Amino acid sequence: MIDLHTHSTISDGSEPPERICELAAAAGCSAVALTDHDSLAGLHLATEAAERVGIRLVRGCEVSCTKPPLPQGSGPISGSVHVLVYFVEDTPSPLQDELVALRADRTERNRRLGARLAELGVGIDYEAVVAEAGREEGLGRPHFARALVRAGAADDIDSAFDRWLAEGRPAYVPKARITVTDVTRLARASGAVAVLAHPLSLGLERRALAHLVAELAESGLCGLEALYGAYGADERKLLCDIAARAGLVATGGSDYHGSFKPELHVGTGFGDLAVPDGVLDALAARRP
Repeated sequence: MIDLHTHSTISDGSEPPERICELAAAAGCSAVALTDHDSLAGLHLATEAAERVGIRLVRGCEVSCTKPPLPQGSGPISGSVHVLVYFVEDTPSPLQDELVALRADRTERNRRLGARLAELGVGIDYEAVVAEAGREEGLGRPHFARALVRAGAADDIDSAFDRWLAEGRPAYVPKARITVTDVTRLARASGAVAVLAHPLSLGLERRALAHLVAELAESGLCGLEALYGAYGADERKLLCDIAARAGLVATGGSDYHGSFKPELHVGTGFGDLAVPDGVLDALAARRP
């Protein structure tokens, strides 16, 4: 069993990188990928922890992307588009150069978000949110959501997004993103592989999703996150079928965020997730 989608305090998780490896080992995983948003900063600590507990660490990250165009009549993409990148080397690369720019964009977005919340009078102090996150570079919307809950402006993290932070809500501030094709290209130029994360979050019906996945496969995408922690058995089967038809590896992971998503656990998701070890070998075979 492996887990190819986890987050630490380097981005929007509640646990430090080394704890991710400890939790993965305790769950019985043979390998775990640390996939913080736009950052590889936690991989050094995670590597040391993985060696200590005896599991394989997959070097990764998760990148937010623009919504790709769809054929007329397919309906709009209603959710977020994220790409997971695996096997990122610990050496300078085109992908790492892009991650530096994306982190700068994220910081600017967060400052604007803090200012927007101040304008809305919800009692949020930006510096306090940074202090809670531990570092400005690792700040994400879940940290703002937790601050909104503590300020009494929301009942829980989900309602903080629904009321204030999600797209179309009063405090939403977009950040710069790149296309899925660009991430795929940068990954390949860096010796890595790209996988479309939690594909049902795009909000597409089956035919439109299959069409989009096939197009992305032609542009170099290597996998589809079909075995996702929050999906049910029927959803996973549907996505595995779409992946197979597009010639992609059906990958999977918990999308662990610690206390920000307390119902999801490393390795097992809601309790029924079991991503086979062979998925990692199949992904590794797609490396350029």
